[in-house]
Amino acid sequence: MGTDIAVPREAPDGRRGTAAVAASPGRQAGFLAFVTDDDSEAALRGGLVEIGSPFQIRRGDAATAARVLEREPTPDVLLVDVTALPDPIGALERLAGVCTPEVRVLAVGEQTDISFYRQLTRELGILEYLHKPLTRDTVARLFGTHLRGGRSEAEAAARGGQIVAVCGVRGGCGATTIAVNLALQLAQTGRGHVALLDLHLRGGTAGLLLGLRSGSGLRVALEEPERVDDLFLERVGVPVEDRVRLIAAEETMDAMPQPTVEGVQRLLAMLQRRFNQVVIDMPMPPGPAERVAIDLARHRVLVLGPDVAGIRDAIAVRKLLGIGGASRVMTVLNRVGLPGGLKLKLVEEGLGASPEACIPDLPRHLPRAANLGRPALGESAALRRALAPLTQEISAVRSAASIGGFLARLLGSRSAQ
Repeated sequence: MGTDIAVPREAPDGRRGTAAVAASPGRQAGFLAFVTDDDSEAALRGGLVEIGSPFQIRRGDAATAARVLEREPTPDVLLVDVTALPDPIGALERLAGVCTPEVRVLAVGEQTDISFYRQLTRELGILEYLHKPLTRDTVARLFGTHLRGGRSEAEAAARGGQIVAVCGVRGGCGATTIAVNLALQLAQTGRGHVALLDLHLRGGTAGLLLGLRSGSGLRVALEEPERVDDLFLERVGVPVEDRVRLIAAEETMDAMPQPTVEGVQRLLAMLQRRFNQVVIDMPMPPGPAERVAIDLARHRVLVLGPDVAGIRDAIAVRKLLGIGGASRVMTVLNRVGLPGGLKLKLVEEGLGASPEACIPDLPRHLPRAANLGRPALGESAALRRALAPLTQEISAVRSAASIGGFLARLLGSRSAQ
């Protein structure tokens, strides 16, 4: 009965009780637990065997889990022990930053008061909390329902990762460069999982800037969403770094892609389940399908260059982006100091406000990185510093969205949408 489980008392790598079940690419076996004592481990083994789910049990607490999952894929269900942690809420916040939004989190500990239980389950998004001592019966009965089932697609989308729409006011202003390097910096600083989606189906350059050839299937996903299955991201997503994937297309110039509203909605729902942030390089002006992405975006990043046409178009696009939601529009002035370009003061006067971020003109680093197909972030410390305000703004919204921040970071903030 149940699953075929290999249960060595102490494996050579220090893991305890690993399940002999293969996980899908980029994912761990269904259930991973970190507990601090033998009695809890024994109760979990007994209860989980009755459920029949594949599992791994390792020795450690929530802080251990955060360190481990910085290096390893996120499981479908994660159980963490908060016993004896001086700051269990802080430990759960750190854990949230390294997990994908679709993970379901359970917790065990020694606190028995109802206020602690309510804080974890109602405010922080923990699915269930059990106080010790654990028994086989309570594990099977109270944890079992979460191991057997999953979230609906609608719920996962509503509670998923943040969407960041990067919009250039006109061609050549550098929006793709900003989108690519922002995605990389978000993953590097927050250790979260980031998707970079290039919605320029013809002539998109996100892949070129990274030295990658885009996978096939994005156009089909946007035009025929009923053909997209759960393995779509494995087939279409191209690994950029350990925690960054590129989803893009390389359609010919004579192609006539026709993305649908339903296709964009389904694609973004899938990405939000798997990634903490979804950074989109947006075509402008957007069509009806692309407008869906803008409406769903938590952050709308507007990129312009230091010229009169850029200021004119930025004012027009700001009005467009401000329609259909309370999401903040952040302005990025690119190529500050460009020879012959407008001075910062004149741009501020034209916009009627100061840009949230200013990217200096980098005539040596950026063209060289683009031609070599290497991320400019690794070539220029000035670019990293200039992107820092955007990175901090996007990350800070998630940590400040609730008291503990776990629901906002791990599952997304409903109130923020």
